[in-house]
Parts: sequence; C-alpha cells; structure tokens
Amino acid sequence: MSDAGHRLESWKEIADFFGRDEKTVRRWEKNNALPVHRIPGGAKGRVFAYRTELIEWLNTYKVPDRVTGSQEPRFDEPHESTKRALKGLRIPTSGKQLTAWTLVALLAVAAIVFGLRRFEPTRAATNSARVPKAYNAEAENLYLTGRYYWNQRTPDDLNRAVDYFTQAIVRDPNYPKPYVGLADCYNLLREYSAMPPSEAYPRAFAAATKAVELDSSSAEAYTSLAFVTFFWKWDALSAEREFQQAIALEPDYARAHHWYASFLFSTGRFPEALMQIEEAQRLDPSSRAILADKGLFLYHTGQTDAALKLLTDIETEEPSFASAHRYLSEIFFDRKDYPAYLSEWKKTALATNDQNELAVEKAAETGFSSGGYKRMLEETLRVQKSLNEQGAVSAYSLAVTSARLGNKNDALHYLKIAYDRRESPLLALKNESSFQFLHDDPAFRDLAAHVNPPPNQ
Repeated sequence: MSDAGHRLESWKEIADFFGRDEKTVRRWEKNNALPVHRIPGGAKGRVFAYRTELIEWLNTYKVPDRVTGSQEPRFDEPHESTKRALKGLRIPTSGKQLTAWTLVALLAVAAIVFGLRRFEPTRAATNSARVPKAYNAEAENLYLTGRYYWNQRTPDDLNRAVDYFTQAIVRDPNYPKPYVGLADCYNLLREYSAMPPSEAYPRAFAAATKAVELDSSSAEAYTSLAFVTFFWKWDALSAEREFQQAIALEPDYARAHHWYASFLFSTGRFPEALMQIEEAQRLDPSSRAILADKGLFLYHTGQTDAALKLLTDIETEEPSFASAHRYLSEIFFDRKDYPAYLSEWKKTALATNDQNELAVEKAAETGFSSGGYKRMLEETLRVQKSLNEQGAVSAYSLAVTSARLGNKNDALHYLKIAYDRRESPLLALKNESSFQFLHDDPAFRDLAAHVNPPPNQ
C-alpha cells in the first residue's frame, strides 16, 4: 500500500533502495518508466516514490544489474512459480536493510526452497552429477566478485555477496558455485550480522542441497551442506560423513578443513580440531577466519598466551573483524578482566551491527560501573529477559548469564528451553566455562548427552 511508512523522499533514497547512483535511477525513470512522483508545486527536483511500486516495477521490468560498463546486462523477469514461492516467505517491505537486490536474492532462495526435489546428497555422490562443460562467463565473474565480498565477513559485505551470487544464478541457473556461495553467506550471516539462525539456516540448507544436486563431485558443495547439516539439523553423523566426503574429493580445500575443525571443536574433539585447523591454515595462511578460530581452539586447549597473541594481532590488523572481538571477550571474562570483556563485547556488537546485543552490553556496562560484577550480570539478565520475550535474544544467552550468577535452576531451565528450540549455540555446550559447576548435575549430563551423543549412538 502507498503510505508514508513505505515512501522514499528523495532521489538519494530511491538510489539507495536499488544500491545504485542517482544518475542511474534518473535514467531509469526517463527510459524504463520507473515509478517516481513529483511533489505538486514543490521545488524543482523534489520527488518521492513508494517502495511497493518500486518492487512491482522490479518484478515487471528487466532490471539492470550492478556491473558497470558501456552496456547494462539485465535480469530476466522472475518466473511465475518463483513469484508464487515468494508468497510463502516473510519479506519486509520497509527498513534500511531492504534493497532491490536483497529482494531478488530472496526470490532466488524461494525458487530453491520450493523447487527442491527429495534428495539424499551424500548417498548420491557417485553417478548423479550433472555438470555442464562450461558456464556463463559473466556468471563466473559475478561469482568471483561475490567470493571477494564474502571473505570480508562484515554484514554489508555478506549482503553484497548475496547480491552477486544471486546475479550469477540468474545468468546461469545450472552453475553450482553461486549456490554454494549463497549457502556460505547464510551460514555466516547468522554469526556476523543480526540475521536470526531460524531465517539463515533454512536458506543455507536449500542452496547447499541444490549445489550438491547440480554437482555431486563438488567439495565446496559438500562442505557447505555439512556445516548447515550439523549446526541447523543437529545431525552430527551425516555432517561428519559430508565433511569427510568433501576432503576426500579435494584434500587441499582449506574451507573443508576449517569448517570440519569447527564441527570437531563443538563436539569436544579438541586434538582433532587443532589438527584440522592447522591444515586449513597451511592451505590458506592469510585467512583471518581460520586464524581467529585457531586462537579460540588454542585457548580451550590451555594455550592462553598463544591464543591472546594471535587474536590481538588479528584485532590490530582488522578492527572490524567480529570473531576476534567475540573470542577475546570470552577469554577476558574467564580471566575476570571485566572492563576488557565489556570493551570486546561492545566491539563485537558494533562489528555485527546487532542493536539488541548493543542494548544488552550497555546495560551490563552501566551495571558494572554502579555495582561491580554481580550488578553487571543482573543488568545483563534483566535486558536479556526483555529481549527474549520479543524473540530477539536466545534462551541459551539467558542460561549463560544465569549460570554466571550461580543460579543453577534458572540456568537448567533456560538450557531446556534452548534445547526445545534447537538453538545452535547449544551444540558447543561442553565448551562453555560458565556451565562447569553444572557438569555433575544429572539433568545437565542428560541434556549434554542428547545434544552431543557419543559417536556410537
């Protein structure tokens, strides 16, 4: 509907909606009937537009993409089945994060989600590959550009990567790598941005499954599928089988070793995790993500000084990289350096642009200033409870804070809720130092056994 809440008030806002410059959208209005309105009697150049009309225009016309040059390649109009699939997804029609390209990305994911066949990728790995001999050159360039942005691991860059991978899929729907790229974006957006796992993981699973369907010889596809199979499906046996399949297909694929290491770490297999992360580092020594995770693993194997040096070096080199701040905040809390803990926590929230986390951190900081450790945790829990009621903070977070306050029953209560909701942080339950005093409790041990059952079960 055309109301003020969905109205863009200037050429700049209209350009930002499409992720383009003002000159381009002015040209679209002139040549492509972009629905822009002028204020009667207003100053020259005063315009406005409605988001809903722009979205309708986007689905009606062939829209130029972001690739610069003398010619502007265009998207094909989305298929009617894709449009119908979109109706099944909850898509916002306002807010600064929505761009035209984000909408197109969601259209692509909808097509994947609703178009999946019943498919057992790991069992179909030998003879079912349908790999074209060559792919569209423009799609390959778009894919490579998307990988560049994906490697930056900031919220904005991950969303840019989604855009480029989606453009690549539109140009060549049978090209498997952009589907892998989409899966990898959504696997990380729930960590490096405020996107909830319940939104990110289904999209990651759909895209990864499609990638394996298109190319069952792809180590990249199996790696992405293994990651989401574990962290969303909680299927450790299938995930490990898929990680091992990826490594067998391509032993020198760094991401397979990296994400397999994360899987092993979450299941408490620290020596194997360190072996895999060191292999990943050997294959890709410049990766900040690999180095940061290695720092976390070193810390959990008692090598605190080495972990701190590695993580602070990363932080100095790349201040916007969230993982280093997140891991340092965990270490500083365990070391009872609460000012440093709060500082790194705030940097993490800023790096991921998570306003809810910023609100919790601010309350914790205020509490610490007025009443020290206990007051810090009480204020943390107060704001977390409020946000949890809105679905904005996990029950697992409340369990951690309750445990830090020594509230055993509350901690177990929230852990049970986290289990019922299948919250992914619960998979690393045994690694959380705040729960150590619960390890001998029968209820905790039973929960841990259900989250990470022994390998022979």
